[in-house]
Parts: sequence; C-alpha cells; structure tokens
Amino acid sequence: MDKGEEQDNPTLFEIMQDDPDITYNEAAKLQEESRLSRDAKAAQEKEGVKKYQTGKEIDYHRYWKDMYDKEHKLRQEAQGETTIVKGIGMNSPEMKESQARIKELENSLAIALEINESHQRYNGKLQTRVTELEEDNKKLAHQVEDIKLNMVRKAGL
Repeated sequence: MDKGEEQDNPTLFEIMQDDPDITYNEAAKLQEESRLSRDAKAAQEKEGVKKYQTGKEIDYHRYWKDMYDKEHKLRQEAQGETTIVKGIGMNSPEMKESQARIKELENSLAIALEINESHQRYNGKLQTRVTELEEDNKKLAHQVEDIKLNMVRKAGL
C-alpha cells in the first residue's frame, strides 16, 4: 500500500513503519485509538451528528435543539390529528344517530321510572285497603259465629 492511501484499520507493522521510535504498547494504543475514532465517525454519521461538527468539536446545543424541534413538531402534529379525529367523530352521522338514540332511551327510562313510582304508590294504597278488608272480614266472621251460637242457644239449650 502507498503511504497516501488510507486503510480502515492500520496494522501494528504499518504504524511502527510510520514512526519507528515508538514501542509496541504505544503502537497498540494508536491502533486502538484509530479503531475507536473510526467507529465514532461511523456512529456519528448514522445519527446525523456529522453536520453539527465544527472542526474536532461537536455543537451539541444545536444538535439537541434540532432534536427537540423535531420531537416538538411531531407532538404538535399528533395532537392536531387527535383533535381532528375527535372533531370528525363528534360530528359524524353515526355519532349524531347514537346521541339521538341515547336521548330517546333516557326519555324512555324517565317515563318508565315515573310509571314505576306511580305503581308503587298505587300498590301501597291497595295493600292498605286489603289489610282493612281482612280486618273487616275477621270482624264479620266473629259476628257470624256469635249469631250462630246465639241461634243454637235459643233453639236447644
């Protein structure tokens, strides 16, 4: 390989050829740093961080502001869609029909409750009347018994 041609990850031999005064451990560290910087660049490109890089530093403020703006826009769009769906849902023919049916059922329920209440009052009056009639019946039964005893006494005894 030519010296001008770059390799993805240089070997220890190539690193030591470029700088013969370094030790094996230093060359291994350089190789590791080269690999890490290459991996970091790949990750930055994947995340789109590269456009925020100025020289060797990354403008994190701009990066996070853009990320915030994207998320804020997505949230606003989602809220807008939800509002539209709710608005359409409340004014749809099915919803209007359902609301009319609910009112009709509520009216029917109110009428049924009113009828139930009047029947309960009427049944209460009927129950008191039945009780009065039972008492009158018992009194009449005693009177009839007394009359029969009086007739038996007059007839034979």
